[in-house]
Amino acid sequence: MLSSANLKSKRVVVALGGGIAAYKICELVSTLFKSGVEVRVILTKSAQEFITPLTLATLSRHQAYTDDDFWQPIYSRPLHIELGEWADLIVIAPLTANTLAKLTYGMADNLLTNTVLASTCPVLLAPAMNTDMWEQVAVKRNWRQLLTDSRFYGMGTGSGLLACDRIGAGRMAEPAEIFVYIQSLLHTQGIRDLAGKQVLISAGGTREYLDPVRFIGNPSTGKMGLALAQAALHRGAKVILVHCPASWDVPLGVEAIEVISADEMQQVMLKHLANADIIVMSAAVADVKPRDYSTEKLPKRSLPENLPLAAVPDIVAEIGNRKQPHQYLIGFAAQTGDIITPAKEKLQRKKLDAIVANPIDKVDSGFGSDNNQAVFLDKEGREIEIPACSKLEMAHYLFDFVV
Repeated sequence: MLSSANLKSKRVVVALGGGIAAYKICELVSTLFKSGVEVRVILTKSAQEFITPLTLATLSRHQAYTDDDFWQPIYSRPLHIELGEWADLIVIAPLTANTLAKLTYGMADNLLTNTVLASTCPVLLAPAMNTDMWEQVAVKRNWRQLLTDSRFYGMGTGSGLLACDRIGAGRMAEPAEIFVYIQSLLHTQGIRDLAGKQVLISAGGTREYLDPVRFIGNPSTGKMGLALAQAALHRGAKVILVHCPASWDVPLGVEAIEVISADEMQQVMLKHLANADIIVMSAAVADVKPRDYSTEKLPKRSLPENLPLAAVPDIVAEIGNRKQPHQYLIGFAAQTGDIITPAKEKLQRKKLDAIVANPIDKVDSGFGSDNNQAVFLDKEGREIEIPACSKLEMAHYLFDFVV
């Protein structure tokens, strides 16, 4: 996530529609406040049937507004004007079919819709509704039409068991995922500089198996690749994420393909290479693999004292040889000690356009950490040092550097 220092001066309006998913917004509001964001909350009349203004006022440390406040002449300026001009970002979650229809046609009959019309900042939408409601032709039409307005950013819905006992699409994005999208929009100020681009990303550590339970691997968790996928998606790109086994959930809207070995990753990366505009090889690919594989677990006594090894494909080098002039290839170099010299050598040898040199011997950086630090280098000779920050920030800084 973005650091508290970068969030401290940001101002976010969180608006709730009427739906059972409203209870999840308590977590979002609390997380925003703890991160240093100033939060103002708006509840529609139907939202108050699910959660009280007092709850959200307590979590945001500020009065939560309702339509009763909207119609009272107790403010020096109209409340919707004050809120609309104040906000750096408006988040509507859960977005109901009713509020979606109002926003699509520019209606303004409550505090929420008036505030949106009185603002110019980005608006993030997290819909939630019954599967049949979400799949109605009219709802889908409204959703597509609203997203043609560049101010509006839509999160897809998840699938699963809904409160109506239906299993299907319509589940609101989880608070943690909404929070990440908020951070991205606060960083980019809503600029979609990767719109129309396809970004192909590799993530995680490959596993080269000796038998069904033993493998040669590394500590990579794929968190950097996940952050890159989130940042690219939020900047408007179509994202394909080729990842090794991981403990995190794939973001809504990202096409994810799970692989295990370097050979599998190579096949998938090359399959999707032709349509990619930007390729980011953040995966920690193994250098070698066991020469022989046993389909059954080897007894300990049968393990060789000297394990015969074989080379694995050099995926980034092959992509460097195959890439077209319009394609941009970014590599990663995880190093200890001097990180610049080997990164520059790798940049040239593997025909990269840019490389991220990051130290794995620094505290709270590199494999498994939520944070990172790095030096960005490119073939034009640019060299930019990025101090310790979250991996999402690092991802955005990298796309800032590239774009």
